[in-house]
Parts: sequence; C-alpha cells; structure tokens
Amino acid sequence: MKKTTIARLLPAALLALGSATASAAGFQLLEQNASGIGNAYAGSAAVAENASTIFFNPAGMTQLQAREISLGVAAVRPSFEFKNRGSVGGALSGNGDDAGDWAAIPNAYLSWALNKDLYLGVGIGAPFGLVTDYGGKWVGAAQATKFEIETININPSLAYRVNDKVSLGIGLNWQRMEAQYERVVGIAPGALSASTAKLDVDNDAWGWNVGALFTLSPSTKVGVSYRSKVEHKLKGDVKVSGPSALLNAAGSSDSDVDVDLPDTFIVSTTQKLSDRWEMLGDLSWTGWSSIKKVDIERTSGPLNGQIAQTLHTEFKDTWRVALGANYKLDDAWKLKFGIAFDQTPVRDKQRRLVSLPDNDRTWFSAGAQWKVSKTNTLDLGAAYLYVPKTKIDNNQITANPLTNRGRVTGEYDSSVWILGAQYSMAF
Repeated sequence: MKKTTIARLLPAALLALGSATASAAGFQLLEQNASGIGNAYAGSAAVAENASTIFFNPAGMTQLQAREISLGVAAVRPSFEFKNRGSVGGALSGNGDDAGDWAAIPNAYLSWALNKDLYLGVGIGAPFGLVTDYGGKWVGAAQATKFEIETININPSLAYRVNDKVSLGIGLNWQRMEAQYERVVGIAPGALSASTAKLDVDNDAWGWNVGALFTLSPSTKVGVSYRSKVEHKLKGDVKVSGPSALLNAAGSSDSDVDVDLPDTFIVSTTQKLSDRWEMLGDLSWTGWSSIKKVDIERTSGPLNGQIAQTLHTEFKDTWRVALGANYKLDDAWKLKFGIAFDQTPVRDKQRRLVSLPDNDRTWFSAGAQWKVSKTNTLDLGAAYLYVPKTKIDNNQITANPLTNRGRVTGEYDSSVWILGAQYSMAF
C-alpha cells in the first residue's frame, strides 16, 4: 500500500514542477535548459557546454568534465488574446480572458565519467506542455474553456568516445503525461450552455533517443540527434456537470485517448571564427503528423464504445532553423545572441483549435554567461517570440444540439516572452 502511494505521488510531484505553457510551435517545449535561450537554441546538438547536452545530444557528455551537474528554470509568458469577427456562439458570448499566463519549466541533469571514454548521465525535464485558459464562458466555450497538457521526462543516458573525432550517445525516456480538457456542453440556451464537460486522463510510456558528435577540427563541431515518438494511451474519465440530471448521467464515463507525441531530428554545428567570436546553427524537424486527430472514446456507461468527441488536429510536420553567435568579452564573460524561425503544425485557420491557437513564430534572443570559477558557470537568457496575427474559423455547427459547438471566427494577438537561468557545476 505504501509503495503504491509513493509510486503515484512521485510523478504527481514532478508534474507539478513540469507544468508549462508551450513556447515552441505546437505544444513542444524547447526549454530543456536555460543556457540555450540566449542563442535561440542554435547549435543545440553540438554545443555540449554543460550536462543539459543529455537531452539535446547525449554524445556531448564526452566533452564535459568528469562529473557535472546542471540545474535551470525558464519562465514562459505566452499571450493569446482573441478578437471576435462574426463567431456563432448561440447563448455564449464574449472574447474571454487572455488564454496565456506565466509558467515555469525546470530541468536538472547529472553527468558522470565512468572512465575516460564512457559517460553515464540522467536528465529530468518537461518536453511537451500546454495551458490555454479563457477564464470561463466566452463565445468559443463549447469548443474549449481550458486545455492543459503536462509531461515529465526522465532520461538516463550513455555516451562513448570512439576516438578524438567521434562520440556516440544513447538514452531511454520514461515519460508521464497528463491532460485536462474543459468545455461547455453546447451553445443552445438552457441546460446545454449551462453544463460543462471535463476530461481528465493520464499515462506513462517509454521512448528512446540517440546522438552523435563529430569534432571535425579544434574549431568545428557537428552534432546530430534523434528522439523517438512516444505513444501514449491515456486513460481517465469525462464528467458532465450542470442542471440536467439526465445529461450528467449519460455524459459521464470512463474514457481513453491515444496520442503519439512526435519524434524530432536535429542537425547542429558550432564554428569558432576567432578567439572571441563563435557561430552556431541548427536545423530541426518535428514529426507532428503523428497527431492526425484525437478521439475521446467512452469506455463505460450507457454510451460505452462511442466517440464522445474528436479533435481534428490534422497536424503537419514542421521545420525549425536557428542561427546564433557568441562573443567572448573576457575570461569570465560571454555574450549570446540568436534568431530562429519555427513553423506551426497547424495547417490553416479552419483546422486551428481554440485550445491551441498556434502560428509560425520568430525568435529574438540574447543572453550572457558568467564563469564564476573554473568549475561553476551561470547562464542567463531572454527571448521574445514574434507571432503574426493568427486567424481562426473553426466551424463545429451541427443540427444535433448535443454536438453543436458553434463557429469561432476571428483572430488572435499572440506573443511569447521567455526568461531563464541555468547554473552548472563540475565536481
């Protein structure tokens, strides 16, 4: 009994730390360290400047000192402000609150040299996350009032130095995912618009990652890495509450949701131009097409076996390109700069969800690194993500009042701020 309680409480505690709002396109979180923020994560699979390389490329551990620990946190503030342009909401109205808010993304890494060529490491982070909260009823409340995704990822890893030019890395990933989705039942006046439905599901799953680091010369490094899909079979329940007792009884049930979180591939490079200047580059691909639709299936009650709702995501695969530069002021201080373009997996305004009003984004980043001592380093970074006007025209009007969720037509004013700090220490 005690063991079962601990097994349940530990993931819950980690998820409480890992709760976050998406900053990269889709609901991916790039903030697996804060030291990369200043470069807009350019060179992520090749930098290997602290133990957080475990996430981006485990092969990078061979570039570290014998034992290193790295702890960081990023504070993310997205903004999603909706402006109505002719939506059909029936009994529902209003633009809702700004659907974004501040959230924290922590990370922790430990790297340990077993001998001069073999390294063991472990990392803890939150690679996916999302919170959109409209603060209650609004014109699109029958499509969503709140949507939240939380993950925690524990990543034990190994790295091996083949020779002075080539290092290889591999890792396993245990991942916990929890999701909550809330909406008004329907737009019709009366019991439907006064009732709410809430989905609450969770799951544990496994994935893997590999990487390679090539030291082409003392001034040039190239890194490649791949993280697998993680197939989640989420289980939980959907509960309907409101003025209609009949609706509550028929609508509440156990539920299953299958989601395949996407795989990613990264190619990175770092190039020293002089004693002071260094350039960094990154090209990454994310397989968002693994999420074509999300079926919420009832697994108990009078409607057992029926689909309660389908979220028609129909995501497309995406690319991200980033360029960065570092300038060494002196032996203690380094300045960091970066710019990146990040594609959205959302295909068009008709398939844009109010729970994920995502669009392409451009990163503008800057940061600084302070070598406190030979074994201690502090990184600080800040980024502003420019998001163009985001149009939506999601039509879920049907003849059936139980499935009529209205039509949300309008645009979002969106942006994201990211602030982060990372402390790394060798011992």
